[in-house]
Amino acid sequence: MNTIELKGITKIFGGLAAVSSLDLTVAKGEIHGLIGPNGSGKSTTLNLISGQYIPTSGQILLGGRDITRVPPAERTVLGIARTFQNIRLFRRLSVLDNVMVSRYCRTRSGLVPVFLRLPSERREEAQAREAALAALRVVDMDGRADALPGDLPYGQQRLVEIARALATDPQVLMLDEPAAGMNPTEKRDLQLLIARLNREHQLTILLVEHDMDLVMAACGRLTVLNFGAKIGEGSAYEVRANPDVIEAYLGSEEAVGA
Repeated sequence: MNTIELKGITKIFGGLAAVSSLDLTVAKGEIHGLIGPNGSGKSTTLNLISGQYIPTSGQILLGGRDITRVPPAERTVLGIARTFQNIRLFRRLSVLDNVMVSRYCRTRSGLVPVFLRLPSERREEAQAREAALAALRVVDMDGRADALPGDLPYGQQRLVEIARALATDPQVLMLDEPAAGMNPTEKRDLQLLIARLNREHQLTILLVEHDMDLVMAACGRLTVLNFGAKIGEGSAYEVRANPDVIEAYLGSEEAVGA
């Protein structure tokens, strides 16, 4: 079964196609890499899947359901979560509170219970806190729950963002350049985390990343974009051997095999 399916997706900004007639299938339970040069349409594709952008044409399916025009908040409830290239943490909130914020997509309390601090609201807050702590434990950051984001190294801030996405109980986790700013040890830990999320939490993962060592090691299948169009797709071995990919993105055959 396909978790995410894009059919002929095009997104035009000011007469220029950021994504052009893209067909993309992400099977349930796979780790799928989306790679390409800067400006090739990778982040735009994630924005289309998560609902930040509405496509100019084409169709987006989640588990066979058409979500092309479903609002972003509803897509989160349906099971799509993501991180961003630029870290988007609330600097004056604790790590725990940052993760709890995302959990409120799973709560039901309206304004009256919140303002009056009714038992139903207090119960949901306790549940949100426990879910946030559980997400932090998954990324081994529960020990920094009371810290402020600005007091954390950059790599740990990335992990908090992943925890915040996990707290929404997703089926699909989209990671937009999660290794950016990480040192080699942190990147290795990230690779292991991605594998564990896929294996132990049954998450379908769509990974956008420029670190080719990480992509090749983590992903079972890759899709390659250039100027908004798909130029290659397949296993890491097949992508390495694709002349169009070598020319457009990886630079040389020697670099691909490195």
